[in-house]
Amino acid sequence: MGYRVAVVGATGNVGREMMAVLAEREFPIEEIAAVASSRSQGSEVEFGETGKMLKCKNIEHFDWAGWDIALFSAGSSVAKEYAPKAAAAGCVVIDNSSLYRMDPDVPLIVPEVNPDAIDGYAKRNIIANPNCSTAQMVVALKPLHDAAKIKRVVVSTYQSVSGAGKSGMDELFEQSRAIFVGDKPEPATFTKQIAFNVIPHIDVFLDDGSTKEEWKMVAETKKILDPKIKLSATCVRVPVFVGHSEAMNIEFENEISAKEAQEILREAPGIMLVDKREDGGYVTPVECAGDGATYISRVREDPTVDNGLVLWCVSDNLRKGAALNAVQIAELLGRTHLKKG
Repeated sequence: MGYRVAVVGATGNVGREMMAVLAEREFPIEEIAAVASSRSQGSEVEFGETGKMLKCKNIEHFDWAGWDIALFSAGSSVAKEYAPKAAAAGCVVIDNSSLYRMDPDVPLIVPEVNPDAIDGYAKRNIIANPNCSTAQMVVALKPLHDAAKIKRVVVSTYQSVSGAGKSGMDELFEQSRAIFVGDKPEPATFTKQIAFNVIPHIDVFLDDGSTKEEWKMVAETKKILDPKIKLSATCVRVPVFVGHSEAMNIEFENEISAKEAQEILREAPGIMLVDKREDGGYVTPVECAGDGATYISRVREDPTVDNGLVLWCVSDNLRKGAALNAVQIAELLGRTHLKKG
């Protein structure tokens, strides 16, 4: 016996990826619904590579009664209006927006990191999915934190345009083409030209000079992993279609060598260690696209601090940063609480 699952925002990049991941992982489904805005009503999306086409249902008229799980990937405004309605009808919401992440009554889950937190889902019947850049980072940090206790992290991100949705991907493509034919690239989704450029600005600026994306990484890491960890982030948009990269400097309370860290990471859940100290012996976004793993490379000791390490972390932001993590939460929920599959 399977679950009745609704995917909200099914026509978007992450929604389509959720469909693909559900099918790939053979999530136990009795019935699946593609739910979207009124303008997408009637349009069709494929359920993974099964060949099964689903007609999109209008969220404004969707009856949540009898549905077990709803995977939301439609933004904060949609989640604010419809997630409580779904939850009130007995459907557990797993929301990919930032709306509920810092709500003390809503667990913020990365299954490899804090699975026990899922026990708190019943307070609101809502579970939050973390920011894409946070998700891969805490997967990398968790086993190292368990081994040597992290004091401080300084991270610089190199985030792909797919993090800004289809419009971001389209803008990179159109600007690249414009440059090749001699036209002037016009920014629209991003604040400056993204093609052949990098932009140290993701989301809005805050009073202290940081951006909201940087604040999310700090606040979410504290909620998911450990409130005592000090973290400083600089988030940068780069001209890559899919895959976020992160360079991390990590300071520990206890001694840990690069070799010890490699051994720990090699055995850690959700991680693939690819760390050969030779040309090409590391992973880039091109290799990680379409994969669910968090890849770690270039693990080395940081000589500027006591008990310090440096590493390179790459992951498909549409997968581990969003769709896969949401489906993993649904699997965890099924194993621990719903138990229908």
